[in-house]
Amino acid sequence: MTTSPQTNRPAVMTDVARLAGVSHQTVSRVINDHPRVRAETRERVLRAMAELSYRPNAMARGLASRRSRVLGVVSFDTILFGPASTLLGIERAARAAGYGVSIVALERVDRKGVLAAVQALDGQGVDGVIIIAPQMAAAAALHSLPRGMAAVAVEAGQDSGLPSVSVDQIAGARLAVRHLLEQGHQTVWHISGPSDWLEARDRIEGWRQTLEEAGAVVPPIISGDWSARSGYVAGTALAGNPDVTAVFAGNDQMALGLLRALHERGVRVPQDISVVAFDDIPEAEFMLPPLTTVRQDFDEVGRRSMATLLRLLDTTEAAGGNAAEAAAALAPAVPVEPILVLRSSTAPPTR
Repeated sequence: MTTSPQTNRPAVMTDVARLAGVSHQTVSRVINDHPRVRAETRERVLRAMAELSYRPNAMARGLASRRSRVLGVVSFDTILFGPASTLLGIERAARAAGYGVSIVALERVDRKGVLAAVQALDGQGVDGVIIIAPQMAAAAALHSLPRGMAAVAVEAGQDSGLPSVSVDQIAGARLAVRHLLEQGHQTVWHISGPSDWLEARDRIEGWRQTLEEAGAVVPPIISGDWSARSGYVAGTALAGNPDVTAVFAGNDQMALGLLRALHERGVRVPQDISVVAFDDIPEAEFMLPPLTTVRQDFDEVGRRSMATLLRLLDTTEAAGGNAAEAAAALAPAVPVEPILVLRSSTAPPTR
């Protein structure tokens, strides 16, 4: 970092103002993208900032708007691709909006834990919180948040009582199952995620709806826990069933275990059994065979979450600080649409 030549310290706003030949108020206006700054003045200030390697402090930037410009995020301790990618998408969107992020990762997801996390973030003076709440216990806690807290929920279902952003899980499952039916399969078996996850519930609903609309038999659900091992166990059972020609796995990790079990038992994919999954993890295209799966746009989830929170903060200020009234005034968020990524794990049935 370039330092102030007079004091050999990191440059501050007054150093930028001195070098650019403007007031520190003008530098502040440029930093906060105020419209009433002449283009040539703005350019001069930006050049001075670059020369001094000046980085505006997010807390200082928030003084004029009485915001800390720090966002709280409640997540949970997980290596699962979906929730981890959602958190990364939110971090990217916050950074692009000039916000710092304070994260509380829960080891145990329940009502008490979620509320304690929100209260801890509130005590840090964050402007608002985004809560990643795909489990039913976490979603239920959202009805008990402090009334003055500006909060947005992610993947918490439509009954969270908060402005909510989510991927359309039902639509994603319908894409997967419809593709298999269009290939000519008479029905599709399903390996589901854990029953206490809202995403697993919605994927089951989309799977069931599509089969019923097609007049197809709805097979019994095979329950998994998102892990490759649970997919392997399910695959061991499915491999010996001659009626199975198509499987929709609730996520890519379970599909990985399924593919291994089928391979070990001499069941060919896609010649004997077609497989579709959900998430499109980076390894999906390198599985054997490359996996057809439903992709979720986690960066878009992050952008919409951040945009929703900023709208909520603005509306709350206009409503005199009443976050609940502001939340009720926001239009419901449109779900993020997933897309089906076609690879080599599906084909028309041969039996």
